[in-house]
Amino acid sequence: MSRFSAREITLVAVFAALNVVAAMVVRYGGSVVPFSLIPFMAMLAGGLLGARLGAMSMLVYILLGLAGVPVFATPPFGGPAYVLQPTFGFLVGFVGCAYVVGLLLKNRRQGSFVPYFLAMVAGVAVYDLIGVPYLYLILTYYLGRSISLGQLLAIGLTPFIVLDLIKAAAAAALSRAVYRRLWASGLGEGRSGKKPA
Repeated sequence: MSRFSAREITLVAVFAALNVVAAMVVRYGGSVVPFSLIPFMAMLAGGLLGARLGAMSMLVYILLGLAGVPVFATPPFGGPAYVLQPTFGFLVGFVGCAYVVGLLLKNRRQGSFVPYFLAMVAGVAVYDLIGVPYLYLILTYYLGRSISLGQLLAIGLTPFIVLDLIKAAAAAALSRAVYRRLWASGLGEGRSGKKPA
């Protein structure tokens, strides 16, 4: 297993801290699945840090919360018991989201917006594919609620589709802009081997 450089550790720590800030910007106590800025941060982490560091930044954020630091968006905001929250599966999904986004953008030779946006949409699909089944399992087998597929989707998926696509577009645009700026300054040279179009 390769070690992390000081620069990589710093980037992971910065993005983990940004996740904390994003979670605290909007906090809910009412709805089962609240609006959150963390999906945007997961996509951005993958887009800017790459698969390994992006996923690691999300994992560090989750571990901070499970250790008891109140960094999550919904009550009780932290602690090991948070794994029993219906939305915890989405947090796990954000790790996968960042990894997949970073993997799809590994060779950033595509200069257009479309490949970035499609990578972000793939990331959205990843956290939904993990989060929605987890939501069902907790609601049904832990909380003892009888819930149909339609109700499940109404709680955990359909209200967020448009918002998630907006977040994906914003993350794609920002990731692309930052990468192009890095290339223009010479810092991004060597990652793709070609100037973005």
